[in-house]
Amino acid sequence: MPFLKLSTNVDIEQSLSRQLLSDLSQLLAKETGKPERYVMVELAGGKAMVFGGSDQPLAYLECKSIGLSATQAKALSASLSKLLTGILPLTAERNLYRIQQLSGGILGLERLNVWLTLSRCKQEDWKGRQALVQPWLFK
Repeated sequence: MPFLKLSTNVDIEQSLSRQLLSDLSQLLAKETGKPERYVMVELAGGKAMVFGGSDQPLAYLECKSIGLSATQAKALSASLSKLLTGILPLTAERNLYRIQQLSGGILGLERLNVWLTLSRCKQEDWKGRQALVQPWLFK
């Protein structure tokens, strides 16, 4: 369940916001190899932010995903930088990325109001619930 949060001091119009959210969601699904229906993206524009003592346009991105390799993280950073500098008035050196691999330990799943510790479960333990738990969660 990949999650990306983009915070920037650049004001983003609503129409551009919708397009950027869609582009980021598709990019994150592609780069992580996860279905887009499990991707979540949050966008916060017009924030009061400084980087290196300057309030020139900047972006801070946090990305969290289960099973993200170092190779995927590097490719994701490059893809995000290309997308953002092409859409927003940003330069690559004013973008800061925090990409975190999650272990899959504690995870909330839709249609269940409990937290499940998937890292200790085997797929066989989920008989009758296979519609809720996707096989890629157990890789």
